[in-house]
Amino acid sequence: MLSNCNRIIISIFPLPVLPQPALVGFQRYKKVKAHHHHHHPASPGPVGGRSMASPKNLTTNNHLRHVESMASLPSGAGKISHLNAVILGEALASEEDDLVFPSHDFSRQALIPSPQKVSFFPFFFLLPPSISLSLWNTYLEMYKRSIEDPAGFWSDIASQFYWKQRWQDHVYSENLDVRNGNVKIEWFKGGITNICYNCLDRNIEAGLADKIALYWEANEPGIDASLTYSQLLQRVCQLANYLKAIGVKKGDAVIVYLPMLLELPITMLACARIGAVHSVVFAGFSSESLAQRIVDCKPKAVITCNAVKRGPKTINLKDIVDAALVESAKDGVSVDVCLTYENQLAMKRQDTKWQEGRDIWWEDVVPKYPTTCDVVWVDAEDPLFLLYTSGSTGKPKGVLHTTGGYMVYTATTFKYAFDYKPNDVYWCTADCGWITGHSYVTYGPMLNGAKIVLFEGAPNYPHPGRCWDIVDKYKVTIFYTAPTLVRSLMRDGDEHVKRFSRKSLRVLGSVGEPINPSAWRWFFNVVGDSRCPISDTWWQTETGGFMITPLPGAWPQKPGSATFPFFGVQPVIVDEKGVEIEGECSGYLCVKSSWPGAFRTLYGDHERYETTYFKPFPGYYFTGDGCSRDKDGYHWLTGRVDDVINVSGHRIGTAEVESALVSHPQCAEAAVVGVEHEIKGQGIYAFVTLVEGVSYSEELRKSLILTVRNQIGAFAAPDKIHWAPGLPKTRSGKIMRRILRKIASRQLDELGDTSTLAEPGVVDQLIALADC
Repeated sequence: MLSNCNRIIISIFPLPVLPQPALVGFQRYKKVKAHHHHHHPASPGPVGGRSMASPKNLTTNNHLRHVESMASLPSGAGKISHLNAVILGEALASEEDDLVFPSHDFSRQALIPSPQKVSFFPFFFLLPPSISLSLWNTYLEMYKRSIEDPAGFWSDIASQFYWKQRWQDHVYSENLDVRNGNVKIEWFKGGITNICYNCLDRNIEAGLADKIALYWEANEPGIDASLTYSQLLQRVCQLANYLKAIGVKKGDAVIVYLPMLLELPITMLACARIGAVHSVVFAGFSSESLAQRIVDCKPKAVITCNAVKRGPKTINLKDIVDAALVESAKDGVSVDVCLTYENQLAMKRQDTKWQEGRDIWWEDVVPKYPTTCDVVWVDAEDPLFLLYTSGSTGKPKGVLHTTGGYMVYTATTFKYAFDYKPNDVYWCTADCGWITGHSYVTYGPMLNGAKIVLFEGAPNYPHPGRCWDIVDKYKVTIFYTAPTLVRSLMRDGDEHVKRFSRKSLRVLGSVGEPINPSAWRWFFNVVGDSRCPISDTWWQTETGGFMITPLPGAWPQKPGSATFPFFGVQPVIVDEKGVEIEGECSGYLCVKSSWPGAFRTLYGDHERYETTYFKPFPGYYFTGDGCSRDKDGYHWLTGRVDDVINVSGHRIGTAEVESALVSHPQCAEAAVVGVEHEIKGQGIYAFVTLVEGVSYSEELRKSLILTVRNQIGAFAAPDKIHWAPGLPKTRSGKIMRRILRKIASRQLDELGDTSTLAEPGVVDQLIALADC
């Protein structure tokens, strides 16, 4: 390897910030750079831009600093001790500070190719020779153009989709600075299109009519179904025609409370086809949570099914919907139609509670409608869907996404972050009740004409190897899941993975929360046989699609790091005063400028939209997440900085859980914090003060947990109830959550100053009750 040093000279290791030592290093290596003579391959798609010349000077434009430093500058970090460079498929990732490089074959065929064989100062001696520097320029050119010319960059991509009418002169307009008036984001305004048409009709016209769109795998092994793109379009049109017949029009809301049946994406697409706004509610939310969402958007119809099997358990969804409709009617919102799919595998029709006049069986009406339905054309800025997400207050936020920008962004992020090829079989384990199911089960994949696996059941039922059984059955090539599931399967043991082939797997993905390095390495080494890159994606319900993510094949990975920004995304790390921090640092993650997939408002509450996301750091979108950037420019997400807990990738506001607990007649006060959890990432830890005279008991503990389950859903149930005679408060009455987090984590030697508490003795009482 060392004999090849003269062939791999220049460093292009990513570095968003330019420390002074790097300048010296660059001058030292600048002379030999001229020895490179490589041709520039054609860029993938219409956004390649022109070939990027070597920089003649070292002036770094602030907004392009990570691009320019990647193009030409060594990291300046000096040699990193204990560093192992790992080529995918050739060795195991094992050490904390591994760099994991894509294999030559993967990189050569990737949409965004890899620089792995160009020098990475100071690691170049570890790498094989003979890759063109210009390959790396593909990402650099595309990213550089996406920041310098976002209108041209996104116009070129958007032009690949069908538009009934092209957008107006301005591709986008934005104001992210509350000091300059109302926050406003618009992309492709005046462009007339339809996302359902682009997902289905456009693919059929392109010759994909007989290609499988959806494979459906039931909870019970051996029960499955599939739909081609033409069959899916027919089913979508039948439901769309029914919705029109009951009076659902463009702009009307439809609540969808369905499990992972084929009918869920069918319903989403049918709503989109006629310009209706779907609001999918995860079929694990309680009747009270569902009622809250019904009252908020006042839907023309609710679509559900009678029951679902989740593992061995039957969940009566229709009962939950019935209770929600009673609750919403008390608040003045009544729904005239409850369309119910008979899921015969879970419950028979005759066992389902029924309200004549309101409840209608899907199977009795929808199949009678025509299999063609005219498209309702909508403006790019017309609403597509509502999706509720937890905030730091008790009231969920109705995130509103519009049509055109979301369509372009989800399709593009899916294509590049998973290195999607037309023969791939793609499986995302997320439920369509969450944003991942919207962007990366339904819309993103279908806009690319992908084959998608839809799984109804539990990933460890009836055995811990069920996931890999499904992977082998459908020859899944791209597998996208949450760290929670990875940790759970990891705990079950390698043998449940290794008894299945998994040879079809090509790319792995992680979503929902930062994946810890040990889980990353297990996922990579055991599930992917050390040959599949991992797209460890960071994004949010609010962002619509990936923001910081590896591009498989494009650069080395560090286990646990989300790596670098996607095209058009400008992440910055700021301090408490909103000042951008350069170099290696930690702080608050914000985003400069808008991107097409950004949410446009919180439904019915634009003021809260501005207050939550744009007022903390004026001029930026504030993500609510902490982030570290290492000396090589890699981003490491450090979790929420507000009172939101990330449980199994689901954001749960502490205020929501606290208000549910306090609604219990025997609970006087509650404070909820997040703690590390081996499987879920974070667990919910609740400190509960009881009403005077009520004594602690196991029955009461269970009753409190049940209250939360009933009001929010099982996924929000506290993992631990900690009895609290009192809570640590300042003299002004503010609960000191910092102290509660330390007690919950048993970091009792790090409690810090407690002298400012109104009653310092409370802390000792809480410690004494820690294991009660």
